[in-house]
Amino acid sequence: MAAEKKRNIWFLLTIFFSAVYLLWRIFFTIPWNAGFLQAAGGILLVMAEAVTFLGTAELMISRIKSNGCELSPPEPAPEQFPDVDVFIATHNEPESLLYKTINACTFLEYPDAGRVHIYVCDDGNRKEIRELAEHFGVGYLGPADNRQAKSGNYNYALAHTDSPLIATFDADMIPRREFLVKTVPYFFIPEKKMGLVQTPQSFYNQDLFQFNLFSEKDIPNEQDFFSREINVMRNASNTAVYTGSNTVILRAALEEIGGFPCDTVTEDFETSLRLQKAGYITYASSEVLAAGLSTTTVSAMIRQRIRWARGVIQSIQNTHPVFSKELTAAARLSYLNSYLYWWSFLCRIIFVLAPVLYALAGLQLVECGFWELLVFWLPAHLCGRTAMEYLSTNIRNLRWNQIIDTILAPYLVIPVFLESVGIHRKKFQVTDKRKKKEKTASARYLIPHGVLIILTLAAFFRFIKGKYGTALLYSSVILFWLGYNLTSLLYAVFFMLGRESRRISDRIGAEVQAEVQSVKGCRRGKTADVSEEGIAIRLSDPLPVRKGEKFRIFVSTERYKAVLNGVCVYAREEHNAESGKKGQFVAASAVPEDETSRRQWLQIIHDRRHSLPREIDPWMTVYDEVCRNIRMRRAEWKYRRNKGEEDKRKV
Repeated sequence: MAAEKKRNIWFLLTIFFSAVYLLWRIFFTIPWNAGFLQAAGGILLVMAEAVTFLGTAELMISRIKSNGCELSPPEPAPEQFPDVDVFIATHNEPESLLYKTINACTFLEYPDAGRVHIYVCDDGNRKEIRELAEHFGVGYLGPADNRQAKSGNYNYALAHTDSPLIATFDADMIPRREFLVKTVPYFFIPEKKMGLVQTPQSFYNQDLFQFNLFSEKDIPNEQDFFSREINVMRNASNTAVYTGSNTVILRAALEEIGGFPCDTVTEDFETSLRLQKAGYITYASSEVLAAGLSTTTVSAMIRQRIRWARGVIQSIQNTHPVFSKELTAAARLSYLNSYLYWWSFLCRIIFVLAPVLYALAGLQLVECGFWELLVFWLPAHLCGRTAMEYLSTNIRNLRWNQIIDTILAPYLVIPVFLESVGIHRKKFQVTDKRKKKEKTASARYLIPHGVLIILTLAAFFRFIKGKYGTALLYSSVILFWLGYNLTSLLYAVFFMLGRESRRISDRIGAEVQAEVQSVKGCRRGKTADVSEEGIAIRLSDPLPVRKGEKFRIFVSTERYKAVLNGVCVYAREEHNAESGKKGQFVAASAVPEDETSRRQWLQIIHDRRHSLPREIDPWMTVYDEVCRNIRMRRAEWKYRRNKGEEDKRKV
């Protein structure tokens, strides 16, 4: 309680000082008499600050109010659990991707397994996917001529099924076995008109921010901040968002709102909004119960974010939640923030350019003195930095917020503007998540950030030239913002340079029982990591195996058992900490011995809490991260050079 009180005090201080700063900025600092250009720039800058303040304040208020909003589901009797239709949505995803999701759905636990009805909802109406569904013994629903994308696909499935609850999964989202038994009970909460239960979108592969910035051990997935923090906070205003997958929905509620909406490219966001307007609760749980694939190329990620931006704006224009009397004042404020969030990327560009324009071109967008600025700005800034640490449970901090926004900003400003003024995009694009052994980005994506870096550096050196002593002191605020923005732009450079992906399947840290059998003997141990292509095992006693040698591997957990045919890739002796004797580390490529083992092996890999970070490493500094990026990129460059020379020798 003491920590909670301290957090709330910081929130209130931040809101107070930020409001005072903003009022001062609006009424006393806009350069009205400096000409049209500077006055217009000053207005844009203060509007950007106002949008940022409103968004942050709304999140802080939601965090304060969210205490006590967590629901505890009852424990219904086994016979009370209703029938559930499980919809797996697919359009053009490969069969290998769908195989894992369908397989996991067949392992879902339920008091009466006969009440779980699995359907592959194939928008592509493909023969091979129909055969895959038949292979697993699940239903197949393929609309012959669907022109309404994912919404039309789901509405077709709604018309051909009848269970009172519907669970939806994207083609790449693999549920854990307890998904249904942990979500369905929410619909039994007395006096709660539950329409939808959303669990977090989680991912078992590194996202591009983790991968491209060599931060896979230091930062969580970028989308965790929304799924595990913001969406959960929105329970306080009943504005938790349906994110399209890992969700259970009440059929009667869907039918009441006319099914999934078709006039938006983010049908999930609008579905939850329409449910809320109809008086239903949309609840976001914080427990991760499924995991999927993050986008694996910069081009795919940018297309995905543009679709999200356009879709949210479309849905808000369709439903007018900000002015709806069917929603509470808190809910309307939340949806105003949802709309303004997509303008925050323009705000980021303005924040980067404002000090550049002053230092490089002499355009003064803020009319005030140095000490006056410190009195009003510094308390708001310092309180805001501290409050941001309390806003997230160490999933995101202010620095990473700025880095991510800076990376994405140049590509979202124009689509957000076009959608807002009525130039709509109606075509739904499925996000390509297929992983390939290739570089994740291209240097052409670096062009806008490169231009901003050149401008920022030019402004920095021009502004600092000839300044000494007190002149440097009075210039410190501008120099601070130039340096601060330059740091975020440097991360953008590293991100857009990309990184070569050398594996199709990601390694997942997992410690399970394993036994290696070869002609030279049998040894037991535990896995260090697992993947769909291979396995790493720590054996309790050394086994004389060499690279290229074949053996069988028996892997088992409490629920699953699989037999793999392995080929040694690497082996080394190491000290066994448990026994104090010599052990051995063995890495091998691995293929399941038969179909049963394949299905069990996939469950061993994916039916678990995945091993990527859930919190930011607080000890990593900008210096550490920049040095690591430089060091790792040099190592990659040397690797490619040596590999190229080796390939030439082979030729």
